[in-house]
Amino acid sequence: MKKLIEKYIPLVYGHYYNLLSLVVPQKTAEKAFHLFCTVRKGKVLPHQKDYLNNCKHELLDVEGYQIQTYNWPGNKGTVLLIHGWESNSFRWRNLIAELEKDNFNILAFDAPGHGYSSGKHLHVPLYSEILQNLIERYRPGYLVAHSVGGMTVLYNEHINKSKDVSKIVTVASPSEFFEIMEHFQNILRFNDRTMRALDQYVFNRFGFYIREFSTSEFVKGNTKKGLLLHDKLDKVTPYHASVKVQANWKKSKLISTEGLGHSLHQDEINYQIIDFLKS
Repeated sequence: MKKLIEKYIPLVYGHYYNLLSLVVPQKTAEKAFHLFCTVRKGKVLPHQKDYLNNCKHELLDVEGYQIQTYNWPGNKGTVLLIHGWESNSFRWRNLIAELEKDNFNILAFDAPGHGYSSGKHLHVPLYSEILQNLIERYRPGYLVAHSVGGMTVLYNEHINKSKDVSKIVTVASPSEFFEIMEHFQNILRFNDRTMRALDQYVFNRFGFYIREFSTSEFVKGNTKKGLLLHDKLDKVTPYHASVKVQANWKKSKLISTEGLGHSLHQDEINYQIIDFLKS
């Protein structure tokens, strides 16, 4: 019964929005985008509390959100870790353990609606604003990001060109916003009218249409050194996303795996990241 409910609730939402778009298309688009950005998972779970509580750093007021930061102090360069959708800073625990061995100064933070940070919604432009504030505050030399965090980092670099950052690592990150929105459309069965209204809403709010948001295009002017890691069988974000980004990013390298999944927590991945940061 639960699976049936979970299957049909999105269809009910979609049918409602498709009907509503006949009358108030932009109000419908606003509601649809609000649904798209709603965070349902990612808060700190019981088994994550001790680890994160021991490493809490500053609680910052950024763009009206209370953003929880974490620090594992070290004397080498500063690494800022950026997690993905419906996750939190606990996801970096394996990489952090290896970074500590090399005495890096490690920083992480929970995105709005995630971990210990406030909020209920997240989208890449908002994530970028939070990220840029922390870059200006902590001046990291290295950024390491997973999934949507990687999309955020490359978008942020495109619009801000952070002077202190010299190396960027993305792990299993998407590239094309339209692919994400097509997946959203397929789940809720939005019709073309609703999607056109949503596309116009995105443009009115952020200044770009859905198909114009492409990190594979954004990186064409990126002069930083980059490392991309992606599994060929990733079921969450398509492998071809990193292939497209790497093809347009002159100073980047793509490391492909097969069968390691989307999270890429494995030691072999962490060693590759650390070797890149140290080189």
